[in-house]
Amino acid sequence: MNLRSRLLLAFTALVIIPLVAAGAGIRYYVGAQVSEQFRQRALALASVIQSELEHEGETIGSVLDALVADIEADNVFRRAALRGEDSSRQYLLDYAGSAMRLGGLSMLQIQDTAGRIISSGHFRNEYDRLEPELPRALRSEPGRVMLASARTAAEPFLALVRLDSIRLGAIGFDIVGGVSVGRPFLGRMAAGQELAVSLVYMGEALSSDSLLERTLTRVISETNGSESLDYGSLLTNQIVTQIEVPYLVPDMGGISSAGILVTHPLSPLHELRRGIDLWFAGAVLITAVAALLVATWLAAVLSRPLADLARKTSQIDLDRLDVGFESARKDEVGTLSLLLGSMTERLRNSAAKLKEIERRATVGEIARQVNHDIKNGLIPVRNVLRHLEQVAQDDPDRLASVYQERQATLRSGITYLEELAANYARLYPRVDRRPCDVSEIVRQVSAGLRRSDDSLIDLDLGEELPAIMGDPVALRRIVENLMRNAVEALEDGAGTVKITTRPLGDPRTTGVSIVISDTGRGMTESELESAFEDFHTTKQSGTGLGLSVVRRLVLDLNGTLRVESEPGVGTTFAVELPRGDDG
Repeated sequence: MNLRSRLLLAFTALVIIPLVAAGAGIRYYVGAQVSEQFRQRALALASVIQSELEHEGETIGSVLDALVADIEADNVFRRAALRGEDSSRQYLLDYAGSAMRLGGLSMLQIQDTAGRIISSGHFRNEYDRLEPELPRALRSEPGRVMLASARTAAEPFLALVRLDSIRLGAIGFDIVGGVSVGRPFLGRMAAGQELAVSLVYMGEALSSDSLLERTLTRVISETNGSESLDYGSLLTNQIVTQIEVPYLVPDMGGISSAGILVTHPLSPLHELRRGIDLWFAGAVLITAVAALLVATWLAAVLSRPLADLARKTSQIDLDRLDVGFESARKDEVGTLSLLLGSMTERLRNSAAKLKEIERRATVGEIARQVNHDIKNGLIPVRNVLRHLEQVAQDDPDRLASVYQERQATLRSGITYLEELAANYARLYPRVDRRPCDVSEIVRQVSAGLRRSDDSLIDLDLGEELPAIMGDPVALRRIVENLMRNAVEALEDGAGTVKITTRPLGDPRTTGVSIVISDTGRGMTESELESAFEDFHTTKQSGTGLGLSVVRRLVLDLNGTLRVESEPGVGTTFAVELPRGDDG
């Protein structure tokens, strides 16, 4: 991900995340406030309904008080109720109906103390019928209104009833009056607001809202009409406040309770939240577009100079340190340009110093290599001279014959030094490729390393080996370095060095293998890994160039070099050289 993309993402996140958090907080706060307002409205209406119920009870009580006063002054009613005269029976039967209509009641019953109905507002034929449950329940809670079931010729209904009593002579009478509690009554309580007023009792439900009534009926049916229902949790889309009202259970005479539910729908809150969500989504979209535009501009302002700096930096190389980083900017980009320019200047100075150090190191390496090669060339000459000195001291008569035997070694060593000097004179000589006899070169080198009184070197040279196209000096340096290392690896002069030359496969088409083995101290694994590194040596007076020179010379001849070694057993070097172009 590039810098521009990261800036776009970071800037957009910095703008959008706080906006989303603020929107979510506003949405939650508004929802909580509106819900609380709805709850307060429901509680207020519940309080009003409670007052209305008490007012209805007082109204019913006033009507009943007036009715009691009328009865006390009505002699016809007294004669019919006390004496049971047939002439006034008709008046008694019609009395409750007329009084109910005149008093604005929905139901009215007059019973004696035994519970025998003497006048009913809806049914004349209920005369003398025993129904003592209703007045008995009302007497248990005097002065309170109560819900009870009543009936007309058409259908039963629910009424809010109250009890009063009168005494005519020695006989007491109960007067039960009430008003109908139906949908109109509940609708009047709701007062046409968004709130709904419902009544639940004995597995039944009435409501000022028909949809809510169906919902309550379904809920009651699903819960088998349990009396301990939590309507606040069951009506998930409503805020519910409940008022408990005593209810006379029909045909049982017991008192249960009915609930008047004041509910406020949450649909206005949902609409409000949807509106907030739409406006908020629009605000987020507009803000996101604006943030993207600003972030794009800002990313372009920042990334363009950085991309230019990156392009210039990519041009820097040890061979090209003239890249300019001049900048007139005063900001961080300008500071970075100055730092890069200063770094480039330091690199130019360091590169110049590095070239001088490399030159000196190269001169030093060449000097050490010249010293190493000359020492190797002088060794056979020194050995021959020592041999001659020893013969001159021990057996002077043999000096001439020994000299004749060893003069070839002297000439070979001197010729090697001359050619080596010629090569170094050209610093990097052009390889003089010509046919070389590998076995003859091995004989010359081994003769130079031999001493008059030892037989350390064992030659096993193959016959009719193919000639190798290469530089004789390079071949001699390879063989001489490997053989000298093998001789020096022998501890206290004990052990042997064996040199074997063999053809590789078909001698007419392949090359020659040179294997030099010693029974010396061998090398550890770590020493073997570093054996071909420049200036790595385990000898106190070594230069560390012998094996590295051998490796380079073998590679120049397109050959391969392998080594195997084991501490305390010895080391074996195997050189394989191809015949070359003229093979």
